[in-house]
Amino acid sequence: MDVNRYTPSYSVKQKHLIKLSDYSTEEMFEILYATKSLKNKFVAHDDTKILSGTTVALLFGDTSLRMRSAIEIGVKQLGGETVNLPYSQEDMNAGENIADIVNAISRYGVGAIITRGIPHSELIDYCQVSSIPIINSHNEAASPIQAAADLYTIWEKCGRVDNLKLAYVGKSSSVAKSLATCAVKCGMEVVMAMPIEFSMNREEINGLRQFGKITITDSAWEAARGADIIYTDNYHYHGTTNTAEKELLLPYQVNIRLMSAANRGAIFMHPLPATRGLEVTEDIIDGKNSVVYDQAENRLHAVKALLALLVK
Repeated sequence: MDVNRYTPSYSVKQKHLIKLSDYSTEEMFEILYATKSLKNKFVAHDDTKILSGTTVALLFGDTSLRMRSAIEIGVKQLGGETVNLPYSQEDMNAGENIADIVNAISRYGVGAIITRGIPHSELIDYCQVSSIPIINSHNEAASPIQAAADLYTIWEKCGRVDNLKLAYVGKSSSVAKSLATCAVKCGMEVVMAMPIEFSMNREEINGLRQFGKITITDSAWEAARGADIIYTDNYHYHGTTNTAEKELLLPYQVNIRLMSAANRGAIFMHPLPATRGLEVTEDIIDGKNSVVYDQAENRLHAVKALLALLVK
């Protein structure tokens, strides 16, 4: 399906956003067009106060600089307000009831809850009892806001989202899984190069392959050859990478040699934060083909688009 021939209705059937694999290709196109519209309004300094009088609650189980900033600034630009809710796994383990949390918060006039770092199984429970939209910004299973921003960035830079080759190299992550889901659903060829020790499990791979063509390999060169997009992620965000792991991942570093295998003009993508000299060299991430700051900006517009589509 060609996104450029699609006519948007600016609506989705979904009530929540936990994983983009729950969304149809058409619904992902709706997100892309809503992102484009809101970005155009942002550039033109047009008021878009569609969340006027609406409070969005943030329930974060871990930290995030760019995601939190994009959400708080995005809600404010749409005329709404954010409130930070306390969350701890200790409270949940001590018997805090999910239904009680959601039902109480919804009575405070909150229009949506955006979560981060909440376990996937727990999020499903939230959705089953919530009368207001639950939006997962990131957890161990998915990173749908980042993926939506990345897909929009690809459309913006490549002019299409189908008939492209996306190479993901490095270490498996929820960002990688979400991006691959979006890409194959939109008609891209996806090749993921990861050492076996840091690859996805068979269930995850089979889940991706139900949507389109995807190849898993341990060769970064095979993935990068003829690619239009090369993508990698931080190896030790919220964690550490020991010397043995760094050696294992060294062949997957995105550098001049690896980029030379890609198509001429191929773009480099990274969700940030990045460790220059580890998963990517400085000359690539700060080079002319890098679109990392476009991704960072588009996260703001994707957040706004999702809120516009989901908050009624």
